[in-house]
Order: sequence, then C-alpha cells, then structure tokens
Amino acid sequence: MTGQTGPLGEVRFLTVAEVASAMRVSKMTVYRLVHAGTLPAVQVGRSFRIPEQAVTDYLRDSYVQAG
Repeated sequence: MTGQTGPLGEVRFLTVAEVASAMRVSKMTVYRLVHAGTLPAVQVGRSFRIPEQAVTDYLRDSYVQAG
C-alpha cells in the first residue's frame, strides 16, 4: 500500500458502502474501481475493505483543475 508508514494496526479500513457514501457514488462504482485495480482493497471473505488512505490518495490523484 502506498503512503502507509505505520504498522497495520493503525490502518483504518472502510467498507464499500462507506467509500461509496464518502465519494457520493454507487457501491457498484466502488466495486469497479477495486476490480480494475484502481482502488486497492483487501478481500475478507466475500467482502472488501479499502484502506482510508487509499481513498484519500485516489481522490487527490484524480482531482481535476477546471479552467
């Protein structure tokens, strides 16, 4: 995981629903980002957990300056 400097216990993981809500997109959009490898995630059983820092990094890197 890029941007991670502390131990794994300090990583805050978010559910797909939490990421979707924070990004104001559908859960399916988050699943597509995860399956495409654009948004790193950990699979726990049948569900995914996304590191909070990965969401922050994705949004920062995707920011578009208009005009």
